Amino acid sequence: MRLRIFLAIASLLLVAACGERPGGAPTAFTATEVTGVEWGRDFHLNDHHGRPRSLADFRGKVVMLFFGFTHCPDVCPTTLADMAQVVKALGPDGARVQGLFVTVDAARDTPEALAKYVGAFHPSFLGLYGDPAATAAMAREFKFFHAAHAADGNGDYAVEHGSAIYVYGPHGHRRLLMSQPHDVAAMAADVARLLKS
Repeated sequence: MRLRIFLAIASLLLVAACGERPGGAPTAFTATEVTGVEWGRDFHLNDHHGRPRSLADFRGKVVMLFFGFTHCPDVCPTTLADMAQVVKALGPDGARVQGLFVTVDAARDTPEALAKYVGAFHPSFLGLYGDPAATAAMAREFKFFHAAHAADGNGDYAVEHGSAIYVYGPHGHRRLLMSQPHDVAAMAADVARLLKS
């Protein structure tokens, strides 16, 4: 009988703890919190202006980083559009959000192509690229999967890749992973909370 009571109390405590951080504070975010993980710590790539970039360049801003390629027919344009809507929804605070698009197809995604592509979503967004070794190193660091399909008769090919947005707080720390499907209002609320942190 005592064992049954103990198990019942333990179950109730476990249910009560769901949605709380260690220490009992309720989780403030809709997205998955990844504070303190040992991956996605930094990157070293060039932006579409040819300037070397790392996370330190964006201190004071919330960074929303997404991997993709400019020939992507679906998830890339819709995700970048969602990111742009988040910036717009934040009003003046949107100036403190940096959208980054990391290409996994540098063979086709030239700096000029990246500039045109990201600029179509928001003028502040930056396209990032690196050589194959730098791209592979970043994919390992971010635990990010991507794989190019064989080209068709016209030389066209698709690249499989993940669809999460990696979000960093104003101090440069990994904070959130925003997965599909995206809810712009919830994303904007999460980013607004990070801007206050």
